[in-house]
Amino acid sequence: MIQVNQLSKKYNGTTVLNIDNLSIPKGQSFGLVGNNGAGKTTFFSLLLDLIQPTTGEIINNEIPVHTSENWKPFTASFLDESFLIGYLTPEEYFYFIGDLRGQNKADVDALLVKHEEFFNGEILKNKKYLRDLSKGNQKKVGIIATLIGNPEVVVLDEPFANLDPTTVNRLKKIIKELSENPRVTILVSSHDLQHTVEVCDRIVALNKGEVVKDIVTSAETLQELEAFFAV
Repeated sequence: MIQVNQLSKKYNGTTVLNIDNLSIPKGQSFGLVGNNGAGKTTFFSLLLDLIQPTTGEIINNEIPVHTSENWKPFTASFLDESFLIGYLTPEEYFYFIGDLRGQNKADVDALLVKHEEFFNGEILKNKKYLRDLSKGNQKKVGIIATLIGNPEVVVLDEPFANLDPTTVNRLKKIIKELSENPRVTILVSSHDLQHTVEVCDRIVALNKGEVVKDIVTSAETLQELEAFFAV
C-alpha cells in the first residue's frame, strides 16, 4: 500500500501540491490525471524521493520514502528520458538495470524477447546509443526497463506521449497484464483521459495541486472526466 499523509510541496511560497490523505492499495492500477501544472509530476517526484516534501510524507509499503531507501528494491519508475544513460546502447542499459536489480543477462534477455512486439524492431541490435533514439523509442526503453526484476510498484509518467497508435495499444496491453498481478501496484499519470481510463481501476484528478475527483473506473468515468475538464 502507498499512503499519503498531510503532503504538501511549496516553491517560493506557492503551493503546488496539497494532499491531506490518499491511500493506494496494493495491486491497484491507479491513474493520475490533470491539466499542466496540476501537480502530477510533483507527486511522482515526491513518491520517488527526487524532491523533498514541504510537509507530510508518502509511505510505500510501510516505508517513509524520504527517510529510508528500503523501498527502492521493489519500486521501478520512468518519468522521462533523464532516467536513461545516453551513451549506452539499449542492450547495455537493460543489462545495467538488470545488474542493479539482481538479474542476470539471461533473465533480462527473456524479458526483452517477451516484449519484442513492443519494440517493433526499432530498439535492439541496431547499435544506436540511447541519446540517438527518437523520443518515442527512448520511452519504449525506459518503460520496459521498469519491468526488470519484477517490481511491486511501477510508476509511469505520461507513458502514452510520443508513441504511435500501434505502440500505444501494445503498451495498454502490457499495463493491463501487469494489473492482473495482485502483487503489483501501477501508477500512471497522463493527459490522455481515454487511455488512462482504459488501463486503470481508479482515477484521481488533480487541479492546482489538490484532489478534485477520486473515481472507481466504470463505463461512465471517461464521460465524467471529459465533462469536468471541459469546464
